[in-house]
Amino acid sequence: MIRRLVLLFSVCILAQAAGAQTTSGKVRVGVAGLVHSHVHQILGLNGKSIEIVGIAEPNRELAERFMKQYKLPMSLVYNTTAEMIDKTKPEAVTDFGRIVDHLQTVKVCAPRGIHVMVEKPLATSYADAKEMAALARKHNVQLLTNYETTWYTSNHHAYGITHRDKAIGDVRKIVVHDGHQGPKEIGVMPEFLVWLTDPATNGAGALFDFGCYGANLSTWLMRGQRPTSVLAVTQQIKPDIYPRVDDEATIILTYPTAQAVIQAS
Repeated sequence: MIRRLVLLFSVCILAQAAGAQTTSGKVRVGVAGLVHSHVHQILGLNGKSIEIVGIAEPNRELAERFMKQYKLPMSLVYNTTAEMIDKTKPEAVTDFGRIVDHLQTVKVCAPRGIHVMVEKPLATSYADAKEMAALARKHNVQLLTNYETTWYTSNHHAYGITHRDKAIGDVRKIVVHDGHQGPKEIGVMPEFLVWLTDPATNGAGALFDFGCYGANLSTWLMRGQRPTSVLAVTQQIKPDIYPRVDDEATIILTYPTAQAVIQAS
């Protein structure tokens, strides 16, 4: 339920940026990629708050599987994001592909004036992130990263206690825990697992997949202040399952008067 609300809020923000909706009041959304399992939530919103007008997915077998599950016609599926946009004219595109492909999605969407939401994290490298931000500014489009932690009521309550009520004094230490048993252990689909455990396509393992939540929360709680130093220690607790990426990480962000300890596992 939380993920569905997160996606709904994110898409509504994109809709406000677009400034137009269908006569039914639903946002016209295109989906770029089906290989990230979080796509289930956006597909589940179809016909409620959004109208999915097109899907870009070259893996035909995967597309057929999803279309059957959600009772959607294969006529919605295109081989590329560019073709999907040109044929269906969405107001916004949500990217559920590999993290390394986020830049290409923005390159396709931004010049066409299409707003974009990508799954977390934003990019696999700082260079890609800077290029994506520059494209969004140049073409005046919204570029959102779907950090579900942004929308948790408990986090907003903590922020209010800290900054609105000033009930706990100055922020001195933030500790963030995020993780689960592991993507293979919880049974993610094979099309997701194959790139999630590849450092070239995902950027890293737990360091990126869960560490990004702590980076998001720390930046917000510190009101956009940049850390003066960043230290990370990564390990492979299960090298037999995850031979190419870390599955345990601790990140320490130092600020002039505070620290953030991000524990990703």
